[in-house]
Amino acid sequence: MSNPDTQQLVREIAEMDLEELRDTWRRRYGVPPTLRSQPIMRMMLAWRVQSEAYGGIDAETRKTLVRTGAAQPVGRDLGVGAILTRNWKGKEIKVMVEEDGFRWEDELYPSLSSAATAIAGSRWNGPRFFGLRDAA
Repeated sequence: MSNPDTQQLVREIAEMDLEELRDTWRRRYGVPPTLRSQPIMRMMLAWRVQSEAYGGIDAETRKTLVRTGAAQPVGRDLGVGAILTRNWKGKEIKVMVEEDGFRWEDELYPSLSSAATAIAGSRWNGPRFFGLRDAA
């Protein structure tokens, strides 16, 4: 099942800047999300346009997503008690996975990224900082 108008609009969305994306969203759906990420806004708008034309997520997929539950922050899947280690500026850093977050030097952080940022003193992606994700 193909819809040339939808396909053309999705191609146009791929070329839009952030303001054009917001304007298109506003005309079609009302107040746009307050995102500043062009790629995410493009994906959201393209998905919304396509789901309108072809139908959204089927009932079985919705049930599966509900059963799956909320996504776990990267690192929590290692299990409570796991210790992440990294050498940083000549010092061995150890962060422990706990039920409610990540502990470093007696401080509990809600995410691995917030712990990595505290350790480094500048904004860091936690999974990347601890080698849980590729650098590329």
